[in-house]
Amino acid sequence: MEPSLLQYIWKNSKKEQTVALLIILASMPTYFLSLELPKQIVNGPIQGVGFDNPGDIATFMRITLPLPDWIYSGDPIVLFSGVDFERVGYLMALSISFLLLVSANGLFKLVVNTFKGRMGERVLRRLRFQLFDRVLRFPLSRFRRTKASEISSMIKDEVEPMGQFIGDAFTMPLFEGGQAATALIFIFLQDFYLGVMTIVVVLFQAWLIPQLRKPIIRLSKQRQVAARSLSGRLGEVVEGISDMHVNDTSNLERSNISSILSRLFFIRFDLFKRNFTVKFLNNFLLQFLQFLFYALGGYFAIRGSLDIGQLVAVIAAFKDLPGPIRGLINWDQKRTLVEARYSQIVEQFAADTLLDEDKQKTTEESVGKISQGFSVSNLGVVDDTGSTLLERTSVEIGIDQHVAIVGPVNGGASHFSQVLSGVLLPTSGRIELDGKPLTDLPESFTGRRISFIDGNSYFPQGTILDCLTYVLKHQPVVASVRDRENHASYLDFVKEAKLTQNSELDYEAEWIDYQDIGLENQEELIEEIRKILVFIDMEEEIRGFGIRGTIDPQTHPEMCDQILQARHTFRSRLEKLGFDTFVEPFDPEKYNNQSTLGENLLFGTALISEFRSEKLSSNILVREILRKQGLEQTLFEMGKEVATTTVDLFGDLSTDNPFFDQLNYMDADDLPEYRAAIARIGGSNLEDVSEVDRELILRLPFAYTETRNRLGLLNDELKTRILKTRDVLREALSRMDSPPVAFFDPEQYNPAATVIDNILLGRVASNVAEGPERVFQAITDLLDELELTDEIFRIGLDFNVGTGGKRLSESVRQKLHLARSLLKQPDILIVNQALNTLDARNQKKLLERVVKKSKDSAKPFGVIWVPMNPALSQVFDRVLLFKDGELIADDAPQNLVKENELYRSLLAI
Repeated sequence: MEPSLLQYIWKNSKKEQTVALLIILASMPTYFLSLELPKQIVNGPIQGVGFDNPGDIATFMRITLPLPDWIYSGDPIVLFSGVDFERVGYLMALSISFLLLVSANGLFKLVVNTFKGRMGERVLRRLRFQLFDRVLRFPLSRFRRTKASEISSMIKDEVEPMGQFIGDAFTMPLFEGGQAATALIFIFLQDFYLGVMTIVVVLFQAWLIPQLRKPIIRLSKQRQVAARSLSGRLGEVVEGISDMHVNDTSNLERSNISSILSRLFFIRFDLFKRNFTVKFLNNFLLQFLQFLFYALGGYFAIRGSLDIGQLVAVIAAFKDLPGPIRGLINWDQKRTLVEARYSQIVEQFAADTLLDEDKQKTTEESVGKISQGFSVSNLGVVDDTGSTLLERTSVEIGIDQHVAIVGPVNGGASHFSQVLSGVLLPTSGRIELDGKPLTDLPESFTGRRISFIDGNSYFPQGTILDCLTYVLKHQPVVASVRDRENHASYLDFVKEAKLTQNSELDYEAEWIDYQDIGLENQEELIEEIRKILVFIDMEEEIRGFGIRGTIDPQTHPEMCDQILQARHTFRSRLEKLGFDTFVEPFDPEKYNNQSTLGENLLFGTALISEFRSEKLSSNILVREILRKQGLEQTLFEMGKEVATTTVDLFGDLSTDNPFFDQLNYMDADDLPEYRAAIARIGGSNLEDVSEVDRELILRLPFAYTETRNRLGLLNDELKTRILKTRDVLREALSRMDSPPVAFFDPEQYNPAATVIDNILLGRVASNVAEGPERVFQAITDLLDELELTDEIFRIGLDFNVGTGGKRLSESVRQKLHLARSLLKQPDILIVNQALNTLDARNQKKLLERVVKKSKDSAKPFGVIWVPMNPALSQVFDRVLLFKDGELIADDAPQNLVKENELYRSLLAI
């Protein structure tokens, strides 16, 4: 990357910069004329110069060809004789001309600002993409000492001010400088001494302000480093939040962030003080110059050496002068600040061993298979701390071999698998794949023919299907819908991508090459995924995600109809299953005794948080309807009774008492708050109670269930009133453009509810042992009976895994990594201590299955495995034994058991 930001900008936008400069030069004559016209208006028609007698006329817009005497000494050559006007007409003509010139200046500014804004955004887009491209080509060792949040902050935030400067980099000094020079020349033409005085003050400003801004530049660099440090530390805290909780280090983290914020505060405050000092001096000098104009200009006018029209024109020109001068000074400040930012970013993104960009290019040719395997000769690896990880390692591994790599902790086994996968680069020696240096092979070959998994279980945000198919998306193979249906939009995308040297590959295209993995379409891919997930014992987990997932009726209408059929079938079997005593379906005409009062009132699934049960007490619409129906006072009294009874009965229990686990309407920590609220309220009426206490008390009845809490507060009369209010609330919500609640209807699918909730459409009694589990199993069996297993599995694949895959357990994430490595159908599978969260029995079962599959499948593949438990190495045909970074044995496991003491000791662990 160019060392200077101005060099970078000119290199990547010189054509656009040139066009902008030409537009600015074209605007200078109109700007000069707009300064000249006020003098002519004042001296001419206003003061009457040239109109001494009534009926005198003046010629407007007479244009002659100005030629020097040595070329032509005759009468002026008239290009346009002009138009004659009387005094008032001449005034109007000059005024309209002034208006047109001012409008032209404004249009020039509009065109220039729009043009340079687009230019700045293009160069900014190019810079961001270039930085991201360098990140993708960093050596992996770089990421061990670089925080992800800092990289994100630099690409997203730190280059943002550069985008505002890029468009001004060359246009601003010419535009503002041209206007300032035009104004100065105009002042010189009116009076020489006023011009000299202006030049002296402006030059003094130009010298003084940059001197004062040197400390500002230094502080800006410190602010940038401190802000980056804050971003990085915040990212670390979020990533390690569980460690903080289990080790009681929250106050340590607060202190750390506080110290960073303190440092950032004093840097920023110092910046503010210095910036405003510079602004004060800048404004003072400009106002001082204005004082000189009024004092000396007025003096010259009184003496008669300067006419009033000239003085007015000079003052008008000066009023336009501070803007350009201030603009030039601000431009210089921005330049120094963004140059400092740019130099720091270039330094941060510099790397001596960037991956050759050709290794990551797409390929139009078919990627061949691995035919031979690995050849390693005298391999050595030293990390960036100088520690030796591997040395003097030589070995041959064929394509069809099944090899285990074992050794003591940090003995070199794990590092050797990383070298084979390309994750760790060799420092010395040679490693070849199919007779070619591994480091020279493109990622389009190694990334498709080698699968590598380790203990890392990170997934980007997306669905399970996205996570599994990520390893198949190498380059677009089918044009996107946007390309096919809106070709103009696609062409705009490609055009802008070319102009900014961004990737022209369409993200919305189809990226999966089904033929490359022996499939025809997505349906076959889903079936292949299912087979793999069955193979690794994950089908039931995916189905569980599907049952607890949601369906969009717009995209899956048939599936929703089938779920409705399952609902009716399930309801008809409640008595036969023995569920009729503890499962109560939702009925629009009845109060559901297993649901809370709030759920009965809403009778639907909230689509926004304001209508969730815990928020109903503060919901304005709900409270208003309750008030009109005469229920607000009733529920308030009910809430007071619940609070009083609960405080009286359980107020003396410790907060860790198991009873509170069954108390659904109040937490143990809430007891002191309710005790204080009851004391404040006493016997007061509802209207005399504060809004805070009202919401606190009303929260309790909304969470109350008579069959569970059994305080005898909910009778049939109150249930009837709640049902009536339910109808009023539903009618009010249904009138909204976007109803905030998806209401329960036995004959309609509820898009906001999960599949299992749609089938159940009711509640299970909380006092029946294993009631929910029995219901879940019955619904699962029903879905199997109705042959909806495939559809539920497909819904499960759409389960969102969350940021980093954290909605999944560690073991599920590791098994998914194994699943997608098999989905890629590699020639060689390399596993480095993966599946370490599974118990020993499941680890062995999966390992044996994978090895068997690699030998017996239609597409056999080699396996190189570093097992967590060295005893599992006996499943393999060959074992590589490492110690202290050296390969000390290479033989069949049965031979090593007999001959190698270290191997026997590892098996005994």
